[in-house]
Order: sequence, then C-alpha cells, then structure tokens
Amino acid sequence: MRLVKRLSGVVGAMGMVAMAIMVVGAGPATAATSYVPISGQGSTWSENALDQWISDVQQYGMRINYDGDGSTQGRQAYIAGTTDFAASDIPFQTTPNAGSAPETPTPNSYAYMPITAGGTVFMYNLTINGQRVTNLRLSGQNIAKIFTGQITNWDNPAIAADNPALSLPNEPIVPVVRSDGAGSSYEFSEWMISQYPSIWNAFCNGTGRAPTCGPTSFWPTTPSIPMIAQAGDLGVAGYVAQNYAAGSIGYVEYSYALNAHFPVVNMLNAAGYYTEPTPQNVAVSLLQAQINMDSGNPAVYLTENLSNVYTDPDPRTYPLSSYSYLILPTTVQGQFTNDKGKTLAAFSYYAMCQGQQDSASLGYSPMPINLVEASFAQIAKIPGADVQNINIQSCNNPTFTPSGQNLLAVDAPQPPA
Repeated sequence: MRLVKRLSGVVGAMGMVAMAIMVVGAGPATAATSYVPISGQGSTWSENALDQWISDVQQYGMRINYDGDGSTQGRQAYIAGTTDFAASDIPFQTTPNAGSAPETPTPNSYAYMPITAGGTVFMYNLTINGQRVTNLRLSGQNIAKIFTGQITNWDNPAIAADNPALSLPNEPIVPVVRSDGAGSSYEFSEWMISQYPSIWNAFCNGTGRAPTCGPTSFWPTTPSIPMIAQAGDLGVAGYVAQNYAAGSIGYVEYSYALNAHFPVVNMLNAAGYYTEPTPQNVAVSLLQAQINMDSGNPAVYLTENLSNVYTDPDPRTYPLSSYSYLILPTTVQGQFTNDKGKTLAAFSYYAMCQGQQDSASLGYSPMPINLVEASFAQIAKIPGADVQNINIQSCNNPTFTPSGQNLLAVDAPQPPA
C-alpha cells in the first residue's frame, strides 16, 4: 500500500511566529522567493512530523509531496533517482548481514541530516472485564519473546510478573509487525540482537533465515508463529486500534499511538523502571547515543550507534529511543535540480529550527543543539541552496540552553518509585 498524501492547509498563529523567525534567517519568509515543487519518500516513523512541517511551509509557497512507504523504499528510490530526497531511520545498507542485496548509492552524492528524535513504542489493545488496560508494563525480555512467538498468551506468568496489579486475561497475543521495509523493524531487531541474542537467534533459525541473522528491515514471519503484517506505522496502528483486534500489540512511533488515543507499554529500562518515551525521557536516553562525527566520510557522518542507550542506568531512559534522518542530495542527479535544491534547503532550515517547536506535541522529542548546528552544514551542501547564516539561538528550540546543554534532559523528572 502506498500512502501518498496531498497536503493542504496553512498553520495560522504558528505560521506568524515562523515568519518572524525566518525573516531573521532569510529564506522562506521572503515574499518574492519562488520555489519549485519537490517530492520525497521513505520513513513512516518520522512522517507525522514531516507532514506537519510540509503543511506549515505552504504559506511560503513551498509545495512538497511526501510518500510514506517505508525507509527501505525511500532509500531505494533515492538510489534510482526517482525522488528528490528520502527519509530513513537507518543509513544505506551497503554491507547488509540480513540476506538482503547491498544498497549502492553513488559515493559522495548524499548527506544525512537527523530530523526527529522519538521512541518506538508497543501500542496494544487489551481489555480486562470490558475495561481497557492503560498501564501495561513489560520487560525487554518479554517484549522480545512476544515478537518471536515464545510468549503467546496474555496470562503468561512472565507477563504477570511485570504486572502484579493486573488479572490478565486468558487471551491470545496477536503481534502486529511491519510488512514493508521499515527502519523500526531494523532497530527493533538490532536491539534484540544486542540484548537478547539467544531469543533472536532461535527465532531467526526457526524462520529459515540462518545464517543471515543480522538486523533486518523486513520482520521475519513464518506460518508456525501467528502474526499480522501491516504496511507503515499507520497500518500497524490502524490495525491495533480496531475492535476486532483485541489482544493485539504492534510497534510504531509514539506519535501514532497518541493520534489513535491508545496506550503504549511502559518498558522496563536498565535501571529497573518502567517508562514511556516522553520528550524528556527520549532526550535523556539519546545523551548516550554515539553519533559518528567523521565529517570526512559522508557515508557515516551523523549516523547513530544506540548500544549505550539500551543499557543506560539513568532511571528516566526509554530504551528504544532513536533518531530518524533526511537523506539530502549533494549533487545534481536523477530528477534533482538546482531549483529543487533551493526548495529542499529552505524546507530543511524550517524543519531544523521552527519545526522542532512542534515536536513534543506530535509525539517526538526536539533535536539537541549540536545536531541542529551540524544540520546547517549539511544543508549548505545541497546544490542550489540559499545558504542562511542563522543565529542558533533564534531557532527557539525548547531543548536549547545558551551553554549548549539539553534543557529537556536536565529538567526531565525522575520516575515514581
């Protein structure tokens, strides 16, 4: 299923604030500026943020079509030259170890720009005596066992141990996974391989994928383990939210659960606390993300290593916190032109400054100051970009302090005992 969105509408009061800020930095607020339409595709994990920003910038004359069809499709379309930019939760898979074909983008033709931070959550549909459960807690081990078919019923003793206050029903668990190539599937499997390798390897062997059992964008399924596969975060969330989907649980970006008004699992972290991916908890978690700062190698610059996030002993962390990226062209190629680069650069500046003010309300966490600053250099590499000299403090990003600390992380409350 390809979800093509034709965007409409203008943000009123927020747009006026954006206008004031962008006049300082030049670019979108200039009435005389003209832009050509551009298109992008890829990640659904970051799509809710992208759609908001795309709607916001229409007031400046920018027309951007974004097709949320999964990170893998976005990267492949970028390589084929059929899209102007891509969004992906993971880098190009040039040397995959999951049995998929290598992805071969033209060297030095792209730059990664982290645009959203957030949590991959487990949205669920569970009732007890007709009342919806809203306080379900799960350990990482139990989550891993649910999505590999080792735990198949809600009244399993291991789940009961996580939830001593609940009388869980004797009801089958229905895992809902992605049917398309998803960065969230890759990062979920990468976490499982890191933290519960024996569970993952047993699952991988049972699906016939061995020996290619590395992280995968395509969640393994087998007839012996009942699972429902849906396209996109919207497809997963839409299925779990249905009345007929009682007992189901699926993984999505937090914003989709918020939009559906459905609960998400409180996930046990390394400190022994059950937490949700609030903007503050994500900000704390990603302090431990190892960001590759080798600016001389575009293939890895600004990409993330999340292994320290999984094991962070801070009580406020949410273990499955991560970043998602825009893949920006740095050469004229395929259907991309200098005129399109002008539009893409202006949109990217908006996303990294004014757009970040929407993050928390959308179910994301605003980007930290170091990555916003790094993004400006990435935007300047886009052919046709009108390079802006932006005072970083004019971004009004809610994470920023003059000293460069992450204010959300500093102010994040401790969880209840």
